[in-house]
Amino acid sequence: MEKKSGATPEMDVNFADELENYLKADFGDLDEGTIVPGQVVKVDKDHVLVDVNFKSEGQIPLSEFTDSEGNVTVSVGDKVDVFVSNKDESEGTIHLSRDKAKRMKLFDTLEDVQEKDGTTKGRIVRRIKGGYTVDLGGVEAFLPGSHVDLRPVPDMDALVGQEFEFKILKINRRRSNVIVSRRVLLEEQRSEQRDKLLDHLEEGQIVTGKVKNITEYGVFIDLGGLDGLLHITDMSWKRIKHPKEMVGLGDELELKVLNFDKQGQKVSLGLKQLVPDPWENIAGKYPEGEKYKGKVTNLADYGAFVELEAGVEGLVHISEMSWTRKLRHPSQMVRAGDEVEVIVLGVDQDKKRISLGMKQIRPNPWDVVAEKYPEGTILEGTIKNITEFGVFIGIEEGIDGLIHVSDISWTKKIRHPSEVYKVGDVIQAKVLTVDKEDEKFTLGVKQLAEDPWSLVPSKYPVGSLIKGAVTNITDFGLFVEVEEGIEGLVHVSEISRKKIKSPSELYKEGDVIEAKVIHVSADERRLGLSVKQIKDDEERKKPKNFSTAGPETGNTLGDLLRQKLEDASSENAGDGDEE
Repeated sequence: MEKKSGATPEMDVNFADELENYLKADFGDLDEGTIVPGQVVKVDKDHVLVDVNFKSEGQIPLSEFTDSEGNVTVSVGDKVDVFVSNKDESEGTIHLSRDKAKRMKLFDTLEDVQEKDGTTKGRIVRRIKGGYTVDLGGVEAFLPGSHVDLRPVPDMDALVGQEFEFKILKINRRRSNVIVSRRVLLEEQRSEQRDKLLDHLEEGQIVTGKVKNITEYGVFIDLGGLDGLLHITDMSWKRIKHPKEMVGLGDELELKVLNFDKQGQKVSLGLKQLVPDPWENIAGKYPEGEKYKGKVTNLADYGAFVELEAGVEGLVHISEMSWTRKLRHPSQMVRAGDEVEVIVLGVDQDKKRISLGMKQIRPNPWDVVAEKYPEGTILEGTIKNITEFGVFIGIEEGIDGLIHVSDISWTKKIRHPSEVYKVGDVIQAKVLTVDKEDEKFTLGVKQLAEDPWSLVPSKYPVGSLIKGAVTNITDFGLFVEVEEGIEGLVHVSEISRKKIKSPSELYKEGDVIEAKVIHVSADERRLGLSVKQIKDDEERKKPKNFSTAGPETGNTLGDLLRQKLEDASSENAGDGDEE
């Protein structure tokens, strides 16, 4: 019997098992959640097919292969890494993602950077609450506002769109959270710069720095890792009110190290020290008595500062501004920015002070007045002001003459000058005194005429009789006007032989009386009068009759003697009153 051909036992295998082994050998193992290499096999308008050596290709949206401008970045045959989201062995399907692969690889890179304390580049894309969002090339990170810079940023929006290096502070892959810092990186860089600067910095060295902060007392300069102070007094040889007059934030300056405390890490800087001191040999440059032009830079209550050259200022004290004006403030004479002529009055090189004068440019008007109007000069002037004590007459510019109220009239009693004059009147007066030291110029009107009292002794000698009207009545006597402006006094003791309490018992104002001159003095301006002595003179002129009284007189000798005793007693009483 013929033997049938057939498979040997060795060849008796399971086809299904063999097929599975074949597929495994061709496609290998693909674990979900891993990144695998692939090859682009097709690119259409919506998807990209990628072969990852599986039963079928994976389909990925085209948007994962386009740039920000919408351009496709891959073509058939390109090798790409993709993320296996999930797979179905039974159906032979697989879901892939290029974005997830990029994110996972980026997170791996970021974790490696964090572990090695490195840095990564990123671009600030937008402002959010508390800080910024930073694109690290596919992963968005959070940049806290306090970690943007070493100092607060004045314009937060200005940083959006800018690219910087960052330090990674924290990564949470599960939540896809990354926190970055720029400040930490800057602090590290600044520390390195500071250490390097401290090793090489020394006094007298010329350094370059950037203006970091400006205060009223000076400027803080960033020297690169270390801040130095440029005090306002070391900014310029001339006086400045505020550092902002010379520098602005961010300015690059060349400076000189004045003092360096390495242990305390303090640096004092100077700007003016880079140019020669203009105060050297200042006395030789500005000798006393010389005239110069300068610019008013500043006003104070006590005077004006005048710049003679860059960095050199002198002071015009308020008392050296005008010969005649009594100034309350320098602004009454000059303003900041005015160009003025000055004379050097004194120089103190050690204290760096120059005393200047403005009024000395012109002659002292008091010297002119003293020469032009010697005592006794008769002049004419306009009344500028009237006060209770006198009248001021304009003499020269800034100089007034005073006519005291007592020098207006020899004889009139003037209570206030306004009784006689008004402002604007033009009057004549005689110069009485010119005192340059005390700056006093006195005049008199009454001195233009002779003193009428000088003629009184000759016109009204003692013993002469006068007639006049009673002008005033007081308890001590009567004032009698003997001529206009000349009054005499009849003392109460010279009114009557009889004792009277007040002259008003016998007289009233306006009564015309006759009196005898008993005292006269032009120097004392006194004229003493007596009414009683006229009566006495009349009695003495009567004849004496001692006969016995007849029927006609009705007087006896005893009556006459009694009358004589009474008269003597009355005279004694009158003498007592006068004393």
